Amino acid sequence: MDGQHSEKPRSHTTAYRTPSTVSQDPRISSLVSESMKEPSHRKAPQSSACKDKPTPPTTILLYKSRSSQAALMPQDHKTFLEEAYNSAICFKMFRDLSGSDPLRSKYITKKIKNMAHKAPNLVLEAIYDFFVDNPQISNRHKFRLFLVLETVIEASDSLPETWEKIFMKMALENMTKSTELEEVYQDAASNVLVAICKHSWRAVAQHLETEVLTGVFPHRSVLYVMGILTSERGVFSQEEKACWEEKLTKIAVKSVQFLNTDVWSKELQWALSKPDRTHREQPPEKAFLFIYYGLILQAEENSATVRTHLCTLLETSHEWPEQREGIALTVGLAAVRHLDHVWAVLEQFGRSTPIKCSLHSFSLKLPENLRWKWASSTILLAYGQMAAKAKAQILPWVDNVLSRMIFFFRYSSWDETLKHSFLAAIRMLVEAISRNSGAHSYQFSQLSELLECLMVLMEKEPKNTLCTSTRQQVMHVTCSLCKLRPTLDSEKKSRFLSVCLRSVLTLPELDVLEKHTCLFLEPPNIQVQAGCLHPFSSGGPRAVHPALPAAQTLYYETSTALDQMLQAFITQNPTAEELHFLLSHLYVWLASDKVHERQRAVKSCIGLLRFLCKNLHLDPKEDFKRMGQLMGMLGVLCQDPDVATQNFSLEGLGHLYELLMHQKGEPLQATTGDPLPPTLSQDSNHGDQRWTSGDQKLTPSVPRRMVLLKDRVLQLGSKQVIKKVMKYLTLAQLTDLVWTAVEGLGSTSPFHVQAASSMLLTAVQEHGAKLETVANLGRAIHLQLGSVRVPEAKENVLRAITLLARSHTPELVSAFLDFSVPLDSRSLLLWRALGTEPPVSRRVLAALLAWLQDRPLPTGTSDSSLQPQKTHLRSLAAMNTLHQLQRAPEYETTVRGAYPQLLLVLLAQLHYVLELNLPTEPQPGQKSQEAAAPSPQSCSMSLEALKSLLSTAGPWQTFAHLELLGSWDLFTTVDTYPQGVALLARAMVQGPSGQVTAVTQQLLPSLHRPQERERKVAILILNEFLYSPALLEVLSKEDALSRLAQCLQDPSPEVRVLSLQGLGNILFHPEKGSLLRGQLPSFLNAFFQSSEAVVVQVMGTVSDMLHRLGAYGAGAHSLAVAGNARSFFDDEREGVRAAAMALFGDLVAAVTGTEPRSLRTQVHQSMVPLLLHLKDRCPAVVMQAKSTLFRCWVLLRWRLPHTLFCALAWGRDLSARHFLWSCLMTHSQEEFSIHLSQALGYLQSRRHSLKIWAVLFLGYTVCYHPRAVSQALNNVDTKLLLCTFEDLKNDLEPSIREFATRHFRFLQEVAARGE
Repeated sequence: MDGQHSEKPRSHTTAYRTPSTVSQDPRISSLVSESMKEPSHRKAPQSSACKDKPTPPTTILLYKSRSSQAALMPQDHKTFLEEAYNSAICFKMFRDLSGSDPLRSKYITKKIKNMAHKAPNLVLEAIYDFFVDNPQISNRHKFRLFLVLETVIEASDSLPETWEKIFMKMALENMTKSTELEEVYQDAASNVLVAICKHSWRAVAQHLETEVLTGVFPHRSVLYVMGILTSERGVFSQEEKACWEEKLTKIAVKSVQFLNTDVWSKELQWALSKPDRTHREQPPEKAFLFIYYGLILQAEENSATVRTHLCTLLETSHEWPEQREGIALTVGLAAVRHLDHVWAVLEQFGRSTPIKCSLHSFSLKLPENLRWKWASSTILLAYGQMAAKAKAQILPWVDNVLSRMIFFFRYSSWDETLKHSFLAAIRMLVEAISRNSGAHSYQFSQLSELLECLMVLMEKEPKNTLCTSTRQQVMHVTCSLCKLRPTLDSEKKSRFLSVCLRSVLTLPELDVLEKHTCLFLEPPNIQVQAGCLHPFSSGGPRAVHPALPAAQTLYYETSTALDQMLQAFITQNPTAEELHFLLSHLYVWLASDKVHERQRAVKSCIGLLRFLCKNLHLDPKEDFKRMGQLMGMLGVLCQDPDVATQNFSLEGLGHLYELLMHQKGEPLQATTGDPLPPTLSQDSNHGDQRWTSGDQKLTPSVPRRMVLLKDRVLQLGSKQVIKKVMKYLTLAQLTDLVWTAVEGLGSTSPFHVQAASSMLLTAVQEHGAKLETVANLGRAIHLQLGSVRVPEAKENVLRAITLLARSHTPELVSAFLDFSVPLDSRSLLLWRALGTEPPVSRRVLAALLAWLQDRPLPTGTSDSSLQPQKTHLRSLAAMNTLHQLQRAPEYETTVRGAYPQLLLVLLAQLHYVLELNLPTEPQPGQKSQEAAAPSPQSCSMSLEALKSLLSTAGPWQTFAHLELLGSWDLFTTVDTYPQGVALLARAMVQGPSGQVTAVTQQLLPSLHRPQERERKVAILILNEFLYSPALLEVLSKEDALSRLAQCLQDPSPEVRVLSLQGLGNILFHPEKGSLLRGQLPSFLNAFFQSSEAVVVQVMGTVSDMLHRLGAYGAGAHSLAVAGNARSFFDDEREGVRAAAMALFGDLVAAVTGTEPRSLRTQVHQSMVPLLLHLKDRCPAVVMQAKSTLFRCWVLLRWRLPHTLFCALAWGRDLSARHFLWSCLMTHSQEEFSIHLSQALGYLQSRRHSLKIWAVLFLGYTVCYHPRAVSQALNNVDTKLLLCTFEDLKNDLEPSIREFATRHFRFLQEVAARGE
């Protein structure tokens, strides 16, 4: 379009004009000259359409202006030429702005601006002269010149009055001019007027006032300029801004008269409701018009007029955000003087039909509804503006305003518009209240409901993005709310804190936030801080930190808002309880599995502690009971894998140390010259950053100016710091710290578990002796130990238990008993840790014995207390624990030393359990069978403990004797219990003599115990020990007799009967020995009776006689007894075979150590029969064969008796069988032939099992001992053996035939080798 207007040719009279106000600085000439030396690559290409246009003359004509000719003074010729040249350059650039190439025009404009910054007066004069000389230039050309003129005026330090008037007149003329460029042209001219305001705003304001008060509605450009001046574009200084606001108020007062002018009012309403060119940003003229309208209504005296205009304004469309904000602003300004009427209008409007429909049944199907969809947002903003503008008048209205705002928030359709409107309104309301001096004494009834709404705002924020300042605004509002009365409800405040922390701390890491923002198809406009609406503020976002992306800056500000909210809470209630309340909500995040969440949480925690240290809000006289929990959490985080979290935590310990010093009244003395630790020695400068994982935040920094005692503490390692701070904790705080460490053991994070275990160990090492509630601590450790998967952490925990046991053995034993039925692997680990140190293991064993002997019997009444039941359970738990600990290496020596005491206690415990299982009277509603049913679990547990004791701590031969005889069943019933104890004592007498003396010393005091069961056990064992010569080493015959006589006075009939039996012992009546021996021949003759029962009874009587003879023995009758007993080993009657083997075993046991040589021969000859009868079909025979074989082995003093016992007791495979045969053949070389002949004799047995066993024995002997066979047998024996195997090849049993066939050939080879 520039080509439509040609420039007017210059006359010769103007060719020599020189500007009079040009700066004489020669640098301008060189600057402009260089700017015109445009390189070829910067020249914009000309389009083909421009080729037909006449080319402008390339000659530059030097000229001077008419206005400066008269004032021209003789000047240096060089200076004159430079000024003329520069002026000509400007003309050349102004002329080139008429081109249609936008790139070239932009380039020229930039060069003119650069020249204007150096010589604005030269450019101003050149622009004026260009306008004068070229009045017919195109509007687009003028538009570009106006842009240049605006920049030049703004760049000028001062504007002479002449230029001010000239350019003001030019702007006023063009800003209302209608051109093809429409409003763009007018705005460019208006901006020239705005630029002039920088130098002389009052003159411009006077012209604007004149235009506004003409009675005709102002032109759009006039309102545009006033809107720019009213906004915050930096046109005015602070003082000038106040004057301009006052000027506006006066203009509004003078404009009140126009409200009653119909034409003026209609144009006003039309301008306010006219759709904008763009809905992204409200034009300045319309923004000012809302302010202007509100100021006019504010000045209006007639309330009816105010109501009418407000109702009309509210009836306009609410579709666009700028419209809603403008309407609210007008309403708020009107409320300054008409608060009651504005409230009434808003109430009426809020209850109107369109608003009700928009709240409950909004539908997008009807286009007309769009104008009302967001009307509730307008109402919210209006209430906020009303509160902001009414200031002190709003206080009595606050509850009503809040209730209406909460109503519209809850019942309007949720969207971003509603959220931002509600939040902006609440901010304005809260700020208005905060500025009111009487607000702190006023009771607000809607604060609790408002907090619920703020919670909803936080919960509805997106979880993975951060594009608005909603979160920080909510927290800023809460900071103000906590200063009001009544104080926030603790439960709601807790919920709100949880919501805020979750909303902020769970945001993704900052780099992820940036990526999420980039993934939007239309990236959101990230607002760092939303502004509030007021008459003289545009409320735009604050500038973003230049060094950081917008998302990071927004997050840092949100995090700061969270810290400020926590600080506001503690400021309003500076108590230790409030501090714990706030920190307790952070603890869950300090233990988070995500690095950035822990990092953020610890930063907030440190911010709160730093604030407290700086302001010292807390009363030093108040006890910080839960300070130990905080120290525990920070101590754990000192070992966090993230470096920044470590440093923050270490700094937190320093602040905690400072608080403790303040509480104790000890000053933190400052020292100089000591270096700071590396992690704390950076200057507090945002430019010096140490990046880590997580949010990559700055590490905490400390100024270098001075090192406090706190900082000297921090120079130590984290463990040393923890030890240092621990010294100042009270017992309650220390207990809290230990409990925190124990709870940390249950974390899913390996580092957290490791750090918690390390802190627990440190606390116990330093202060374990003074800890309380150790029993509960032990139970908690047991619960957590199962989740500890880190070996080093588990070692630390167990080591801590070991150290605690030094001072708290009884408490820990009592606690551990509660979870020791049954005893799982975790419990066993704790028990083993408890007894790691020998002195402690002895105390543990003593405590277990004490609990084991505390055996309350159930009362049988329904109203009995639970304490006896708990004691009963602990008694059973102690027995179970003793059973398990007997094999633990930590208790092995201790158990062995306490064997006699343990034996008596366990025997008494068995009797106690049997007492508990006695049949009782059935309770009402209980079947008699249920009442009488035994509970074998407890009995079995006690019996297993006794077995374990005998097999590990005592002489194992005693255990072997009872095991092989299967005597344990005797301990399972009350009736057979005395028989079992007597048999146990008898086995002890037949074993090593040392145990008799040790047990005797322990049982003597038990004869006088108050519990009958203990006296009964003692007298049973003592009666058997009377047969041992070792008893007399401890107790003389007279003392034994005296003690038994005293037991005759025992209140228990059973004890008295047992005492009588003991008094009849042969020890006190030696003459009984000869009498009993004399009866043996007649009893031996009775063995040959035909009745099986009689023979069995007679053999049992002979066994009893041998027992009662004790050390006196059977004498010469021993060989006869042995021979007669052996003769019945192969009797057809099962009972007789079993009785004969039992008698032979009792004889062997009685004479072991004093046996005659002839009896040893009998023993040798009994080995093969006993061995073969291990396969007898009668279980009783097998059992007696095992017991007697073991006794014979002991008498013969053969090697590996314990291995033999294991093979006999539990061996079921071929290895056990081969061991028995191999031992028999290698230990008795002299009787080799006898054993073979005995085995050959059993080949004729009618008992199939014995026959097969004999065949296998012979085959094993031939295969594995061929040399012994060839040496032991002569030719006759060999032939006999061959014939036997030849006969077996024709046996009816297929397995025997196969075996004989396979071994016959091998036997022939053995026989040939012998020959």
